[in-house]
Amino acid sequence: MVEFKVVVNNPKDGKSYNVQVTGHHANSLIGKKIGDEVDGIFVSLPGYKLQITGGTDKDGFPMRPDLPGMVRKRLLLTKGVGFKPKEKGLRRRKTVHGNTVSQNIVQINMKITKQGPRAIEELLALQKKEEKTTGEKEEAKEEKAEEKPEKKEEIKEEKKVEGN
Repeated sequence: MVEFKVVVNNPKDGKSYNVQVTGHHANSLIGKKIGDEVDGIFVSLPGYKLQITGGTDKDGFPMRPDLPGMVRKRLLLTKGVGFKPKEKGLRRRKTVHGNTVSQNIVQINMKITKQGPRAIEELLALQKKEEKTTGEKEEAKEEKAEEKPEKKEEIKEEKKVEGN
């Protein structure tokens, strides 16, 4: 299953927010390109419009807007995404990823182009609360499963002590 870490930047206040995207929302992002505008509902931000600005693949190679497709290539770069020259005229061959989101992408960078009716902090706080409640339920189930074998072992140990 595809899973993305989406970094949402708010240009008005300069803050960035990390959002985990999984399931059918993540699948709907596959095939989008750098510069495409996406509905915020895919990133748990209903009412917002977001623009894809970049990202990185599973091995850390950056997405480059001028390389079409979902490929990874070694390009001779003079400046821009993936290479920052220290001297004037310096060129270097670097590996970069194409401008299309694929299953190999781990992080997607986005910026807000249209604000929604509710604050981002509010929406993300609600999402975290939902994750915590589901996480607590799963932990409680795991603890119950772990407690049962321990009680059986304690009973066996008590029988051994009584037998001596």
